[in-house]
Amino acid sequence: MLLVNNPGDWGHLYGPLAHAEWHGWTFTDWVFPFFVFISGMAMTLSLSRRAALGDDKLKLTLTTVRRGAVIVLIGLALNFIPAFDLDTLRWPGVLQRLGLCTMVAAPLAVYLGWRGQAAVGLGLLVLYSGLMLGLPVTGADGVLRTGSLLPGQDTASALDRALMDGHLWAKSKVWDPEGLLSTLPAVASQIAGLLAGRWLATRRSAAERTVGFFLAGLVLLWAGQVLGAWNMPINKNLWTPAFVAATAGWACLLFGASFWLLDAAPDGALRQRARRLAQPLVVFGMNALALFVLSGLVAKLLYTVKVGDASLKAALYAPLAASGLAPVNASLLFAVGFVAVFYGVGLFLFKRQWFIKV
Repeated sequence: MLLVNNPGDWGHLYGPLAHAEWHGWTFTDWVFPFFVFISGMAMTLSLSRRAALGDDKLKLTLTTVRRGAVIVLIGLALNFIPAFDLDTLRWPGVLQRLGLCTMVAAPLAVYLGWRGQAAVGLGLLVLYSGLMLGLPVTGADGVLRTGSLLPGQDTASALDRALMDGHLWAKSKVWDPEGLLSTLPAVASQIAGLLAGRWLATRRSAAERTVGFFLAGLVLLWAGQVLGAWNMPINKNLWTPAFVAATAGWACLLFGASFWLLDAAPDGALRQRARRLAQPLVVFGMNALALFVLSGLVAKLLYTVKVGDASLKAALYAPLAASGLAPVNASLLFAVGFVAVFYGVGLFLFKRQWFIKV
């Protein structure tokens, strides 16, 4: 997210480092659902295990719900900067969605088995599909339609305008990529992570678990294509059921490969090499939320702080823009430098064993 959120010039991006304009997806569209998915896995490995060991289930649930609420508040606070204007404050956001998903998924992780979790996830996708495709709503243009999936004409955007008009994403104003209704299928993405975590925690052999992740990934990718043709197209902004299935499929495939290379491969030397290569990801992962929040705050300051007539970001980027590099390469190099700086921050925290948690 640090890489794709902080190019030197938004007008010069490599295609995979930009979100799909509407239907379809790119590499960038993987990032958020992967974070939701792995959050679900972490909840299973933590909450389900503690509940099985006899910890008070209600206390576990309430503690996790509180954590989700704090994440929502952090997201709102971040959106509050730099305008400090309640009248234009964007209410939805990435952290807000993560927090809401955490709050909804907590009791599912604690109280339900895998069948119950799967049933809730499928139920959310069916409910969302019914509302999106079967409920007549008035679009931003004032026209009544049923089942439209165009920007500002769909059911989700109509609900967001009814509840949060004036507090939606500034670039669209009439719809929001992290709106309220599309949080329902986002919870299904987190439930997919809950189920993946349960599979990882089984007593099956490492090879069986790896094969299970690969098979689940392939089935989910197939389901994503089928849903994309028969239900709604893959669309990150709408977080369609096809998007849930396809991203969960890729998450299972990539996690399965990582699990095999880092933990399960019989060749010890291979595991050690893989772990050394993956160390930067561990550094980022141990303080993922803190680094994401700090990076968002710094990005806002780079635009807000002025150096002469230009922003601090423009001043920092100017030498790269004038270096003779192709514009897309200069823009990418700035983003890579941004990531490198925060890797340095993360490494500093990691070496001192400072892990900032909510």
